[in-house]
Amino acid sequence: MRHVLVAGKVHPSGTAVLEAAEGVTFEVVDDPDPAAYLPRLPDAQGLLLRTQPLTAAHIAAAPRLSVVARHGVGFDAVDVDALSARGIPLAIVGDVNSRAVAEHAMMLILAARRRLVESATALRAGDWNHRNAFASREVDGATLLVVGFGRIGRQLARLAAAFGMRIVVHDPFADAATVEHEMAADLGAALAGADVVSIHVPKTGGALIGRDEIARMKADAVIVNTARGGLVDEAALLEALDGGHLGAAGLDVFEAEPPAPGDPLVAHPRVVATPHSAGLTAECAERMAVVAARNIVDHFAGRLDPALVVNRAVLDTPPVEAARPAT
Repeated sequence: MRHVLVAGKVHPSGTAVLEAAEGVTFEVVDDPDPAAYLPRLPDAQGLLLRTQPLTAAHIAAAPRLSVVARHGVGFDAVDVDALSARGIPLAIVGDVNSRAVAEHAMMLILAARRRLVESATALRAGDWNHRNAFASREVDGATLLVVGFGRIGRQLARLAAAFGMRIVVHDPFADAATVEHEMAADLGAALAGADVVSIHVPKTGGALIGRDEIARMKADAVIVNTARGGLVDEAALLEALDGGHLGAAGLDVFEAEPPAPGDPLVAHPRVVATPHSAGLTAECAERMAVVAARNIVDHFAGRLDPALVVNRAVLDTPPVEAARPAT
């Protein structure tokens, strides 16, 4: 029998895949606290991981582990090198959430551009005349700069175009022949001309949009980030919002998650903030759970799709059983 540890709450359709698999047992640790699933690691041959970190120490504590499946596409909190050293594949779910994230980004664009939070807060405070500030802006005819033109960026461009937005794309890795919109090679120049900037790139270093980049933007521009926390310098963003240099922001991701209680950016009246939930629709949660569970079952059966494996080189290397920790 192969035993699978499910770390975090997943859709029942995902556990149904494990339940139906011949020769597979599983247990679910619903508690999102990383410490909750760690005592169960020594018995796990497969690990289905929600949002918890997986460090080299955790991996060393799982001597029987042969596959890890992420319930999503990101793996920032997983020590991929430690997995690779043991020949353990890390599988992701592929393109199951791009439409959901693009819809969320479009929602943030509309809400930030129309100053939804500010307006709703004023109404709840009894300020009906707030509407006479004429602060709300339309998206029709506005220029949207899409930074990163992968699956999500392409989906967003289609949605935004339907709202009448002019689309400009900045992505040094995109094939210009496959992009139907204006391409901008220079990010700084593109930022200066954009009414809305939406970010859809992985985080590979420091902030992509820092104080200098924000300084080049229009005073009423909107920044939307549904990609990764830290891609936008949060201190510089808050400074620009407070100083009236930026119109608004829509943020689904933060440098520290969850943000500290009372975080001034989350509480800002011109920020539409959501809890890293862009891909967590009911439909997407089910798709992610099913694919993640199937990845584990497929690995046990020797048919794991290489396209879904982050550290693909390990597919030619049998997993190494680690020495059991001393007790």
